[in-house]
Amino acid sequence: MKNRVLIAIFIGFFSFFSLFSQEQFTVQIEPLVISNAPNVHSFSWGKTSNGKWIILGGRIDGLHQRQPFSAFLENDNNQSVYVVDPMANQTWNSPLNVLQASLFEQLQSTNQEFVQRGNTLYIIGGYGYSATQNDHVTYNKLTAVDIDGLANAVVNNAPIASYFRQITDANLAVTGGQLGLLNDVFYLCGGQYFEGRYNPQGPSHGPGFIQNYTEEIRTFEINDDGTNLSIVNYSAQNDTNNLHRRDYNMTPQIFPDGTEGFTMFSGVFQHTADLPWLNSVDVNSSGYTVNNTFNQYLSQYHSAKIPIYDTSNNAMHTLFFGGMSQYKLDANDNLIQDDNVPFVKTISKVTRFSDGSMVESSLDIEMPTFLGSGAEFIPLESSTNFSENGILDINSLPNGITQVGYIFGGIESTQENIFFINNGTQSSASNLAFKVFINKTTLGIDEVELNEDTIYNLKIFPNPSKNPFTIEVFIPNTEKSTINVYDLSGKIVKSMVLELSIGIKTISLDLKDVASGEYILIFENGRKSIEKRIIKL
Repeated sequence: MKNRVLIAIFIGFFSFFSLFSQEQFTVQIEPLVISNAPNVHSFSWGKTSNGKWIILGGRIDGLHQRQPFSAFLENDNNQSVYVVDPMANQTWNSPLNVLQASLFEQLQSTNQEFVQRGNTLYIIGGYGYSATQNDHVTYNKLTAVDIDGLANAVVNNAPIASYFRQITDANLAVTGGQLGLLNDVFYLCGGQYFEGRYNPQGPSHGPGFIQNYTEEIRTFEINDDGTNLSIVNYSAQNDTNNLHRRDYNMTPQIFPDGTEGFTMFSGVFQHTADLPWLNSVDVNSSGYTVNNTFNQYLSQYHSAKIPIYDTSNNAMHTLFFGGMSQYKLDANDNLIQDDNVPFVKTISKVTRFSDGSMVESSLDIEMPTFLGSGAEFIPLESSTNFSENGILDINSLPNGITQVGYIFGGIESTQENIFFINNGTQSSASNLAFKVFINKTTLGIDEVELNEDTIYNLKIFPNPSKNPFTIEVFIPNTEKSTINVYDLSGKIVKSMVLELSIGIKTISLDLKDVASGEYILIFENGRKSIEKRIIKL
């Protein structure tokens, strides 16, 4: 990327009913090489009052290897704090091993949960090797970081220990979840507790481990007077069926009724299959709501994302940049399923309209490489267009091109599927940054709305047939599925129920007691309905 490259992403926000009423604009990303920036992914970040970034935690290798003895090595942890000035193109760093052991160990862990309030960055949990426990653990720590003080110390090569404070709380031993902040209440959503060495083959094939999904939304307040820290007003909402997810994207949202909250998009893994969740969960101060009427087929893993609100039309848009996805589009814009959940170049958008309906679109442009998993979007330091909760107000932007922030870090892979051949050389941690611009002068629409029918890929063969018929269908969730066959007068002649089914299903349809002729077969999965005509000879 020695040459300056400008990538234009043409986006038009639309619905079936209000195509031209939605705000239309283009998004542009421009690669930026920052001197001595760290190669890192799955990290925590904060922003100083003058726009510098603090980078803590995460890993400096690529995708973790499958072999337990090679996965999540201590030497692959980010063991330094970095200060990055994207405007001045400078980077400073300081080693973390000067801190006491409990701070040093947590702050070099991966997949922490974090959020910034004022000048304080709060970091919770994280997973990594603990020398004091001689094992891989999920840390039960809350660390408060003085962002401005730490940045000044690192830049001036001064001691850093006084800018960290830490407490222990068993309820905070979480990794791979997401942390949100709304009206001084912290929302620790999803994630897991993992103890021991990672081993995808399970304890019977090697080192044992403990893995417990939290299956909870944990809310609490942090009392912080600048010296003392404490957790108060803690509560938890448990839902084994719907909150069993980790390593997902959670973004701030403004819902159609004007309330603020968060949406938990996708994540892994479902109970009955090693497949991502496709539905989403909306979270606000009143509780949470599971949305089974919408499936997100792109961007199942944590990646860079931008929440954008269109005030004029009461429409909420979320952009997802690259990462890992169970689906992608072929040349004819059909969704192609890959249950290995490969790295992708996809840039996608989920829109929630004023009536609450949601639509996913794939933009007709991609990331320049298999990049984005474990990356972060960092708003521009001088931008006043973001709410306190981190939502960009598109209506507040002037006409023309406006930079709104940066995408930084992440895993860069050499190919889509590397997990089963991964020896550590097929991917790496990235130090690339991308400037992100919004241009409100261009009104082009160049995106593809996803067609859910291609997901189910319902096939009936042979058709026509004397008997029986074979039905093949992919069921993407655990919702009840039914198959009803109607004659042309509307009478049901055959009915079948497929409960708690997921994955590719092959079903024999026996119509031996039905007269020859034409019939209508209707497959229903939740609120999704697909109709096919069949002919019995």
